[in-house]
Amino acid sequence: MSIIKFYRENMKLFKSSLFIFLFLAIVGCATVKSPPLQVEAPASRKEQQQAQTKLKAPEVKTYKRKIAVARFTNESRYGKSLLRDSDLDPLGKQASDMLMSRLIASGKFLIFERQDLEKIKREQAILNKSDLIGVDALIMGSVTEFGRFTGGKVGFLSSTKNQIARAKVEIRMVDVRSSHAFFSAIGGGEANTESGEIAGYGSRADYDATLNDRAIAAAISDVLNELVSKLEERPWRTDILKIHGTRVFISGGKHQGITVGDVLTVMQEGQKVKSLQSGFEVTLPPTEVGTLRVVGQFGDSDVNEGSVCEILNGSFIKGPFDRLFVTEKKDVKP
Repeated sequence: MSIIKFYRENMKLFKSSLFIFLFLAIVGCATVKSPPLQVEAPASRKEQQQAQTKLKAPEVKTYKRKIAVARFTNESRYGKSLLRDSDLDPLGKQASDMLMSRLIASGKFLIFERQDLEKIKREQAILNKSDLIGVDALIMGSVTEFGRFTGGKVGFLSSTKNQIARAKVEIRMVDVRSSHAFFSAIGGGEANTESGEIAGYGSRADYDATLNDRAIAAAISDVLNELVSKLEERPWRTDILKIHGTRVFISGGKHQGITVGDVLTVMQEGQKVKSLQSGFEVTLPPTEVGTLRVVGQFGDSDVNEGSVCEILNGSFIKGPFDRLFVTEKKDVKP
């Protein structure tokens, strides 16, 4: 009996303590909170854009370079067969097409087709004419690595399947005037997809052909920024079409970024001398011989447009003209 009595007294004590604890907890939760601080409403999207525009650094005027892209070659083992020649290789053609699309979308260059240069030359030979437009740089490249594999894990009630495609492209740029390869870069990309099942439920992934496209696109994207930066470093230049009185007609117009009022520099190519050390012919630096200001433009497309300039200074009008070219005016820093 004493044990039962002791148990009952302890239960009463426990219930009383529990009641007090719950009461304090409820009172604590019911404590009145301080009113929230007044926060200023965020600026609208339009106001944010206007503020960013004011803070944006002034844009530096640049002229569009003329770039040609040749068809890439497929140097990997993927897709090779005795029944398929280089003209029918889809992997290299796809890589060069993707690169051309990205460069055109950037809006910084004038892109010309050189995918099937030999075919174009054969057709022009039949027509006895050549309308190929000269460019500042030629981009060439190859798909050096490409492959895909399937992996995964299998458990007691679950399984996973991974499909992975990897690609690597090598790109080089060639100066068409000297045939010198002045830049090269390597880009790699990967794409994958995963599916899984648990106790027979889940998704089953068949062969995904889009992985090939995504892997090549990733490899092109990996090298694109470096390629664009190098192209923008190349000096812009154009040629003199004709000099008539005090007017100078040059190639290039609004599609290359030339506008009325632009001031351009006339340069004369340096003399070519043979180096006794290397045995190669070296071109001396060009010299500035005059300054032009754009006063008008003509033509309606990027292949037939030009600009009319007035001579600000210089005596190059007397000739010869075969070694003259026009480039952008560089600001002289103190």
